[in-house]
Amino acid sequence: MPAADSDLVEAGLDALDAPARRPVGALVRLRRSVLPPLLAVALVLVLWEAVVLARWEPDWVLPGPAEVWQSMLGALRQGEVWPSVGQSVLHGLLGFVASVLIGTPLGLLVGRLRPLRVAVGPVLAGLQNLPSVAWVPPAIMFFGVTPAALYCVVLLGAVPSIALGLVSGLDQVPPLFLLVGRNLGARRLASVRHVLLPAALAGYVGGLKQGWAFAWRSLMAAEIIAVSPALGHGLGRLLKQAQDAGDMGLAFCAIILILCVGVMVNLLVFAPLERRVLRSRGLSGPDT
Repeated sequence: MPAADSDLVEAGLDALDAPARRPVGALVRLRRSVLPPLLAVALVLVLWEAVVLARWEPDWVLPGPAEVWQSMLGALRQGEVWPSVGQSVLHGLLGFVASVLIGTPLGLLVGRLRPLRVAVGPVLAGLQNLPSVAWVPPAIMFFGVTPAALYCVVLLGAVPSIALGLVSGLDQVPPLFLLVGRNLGARRLASVRHVLLPAALAGYVGGLKQGWAFAWRSLMAAEIIAVSPALGHGLGRLLKQAQDAGDMGLAFCAIILILCVGVMVNLLVFAPLERRVLRSRGLSGPDT
């Protein structure tokens, strides 16, 4: 072996023998994860205020951050904010859980049975690309303006993403894993539980994350269109109420609340779950 190649090999072995980096503290991780979004939000507010000060549009068309904040405080004083957030989050969580219970076995069947994949796979891909708002009128005509219509729209928006995410994860499982599991006695349901799902977890988590995004967007579209006392007063209805009243400040408040719920669910649920899955596979350092 040439001397240069030998030096490269030794350097590589030395790198493997090097101790792992010391985990950073909780405060450092918090600063790294919180400070960049705060700076981004501050930049958006500055640009927003600059556009308002330029007077490109009148205040009633494009209110500034201060006006929107006053609208938010007014909605809080009237007790409209937290009930709306709670109602929408409840509908979203229930619809998402039902989507997981349906999309997971569907993804397993489509991923493992080739005839079913050929027949159902393109349909799932088409449903995933179909705007969820298109399902709202048929759901209302079929179920009426009831919670069943909301959940129908959420399911049709989230189930394809969850199923296809699991199918994508299953496609990345090496056949050797199944062979080893079979030799160790893992067959049928045991093989699914102990071999397939753990090996496909990265793709499955990605499908769950995307499924929640579709579920939340679908729910907002349904709440904006389907307005009824039977559905409660969710964030979509709050946005529709702002439109009917011509209150642009309240409309911006509703949009910000919808955005905040989506961001918080991602930060508190899916981001830690993704880090844990990646870290368990050696794809993420301990300081991330």
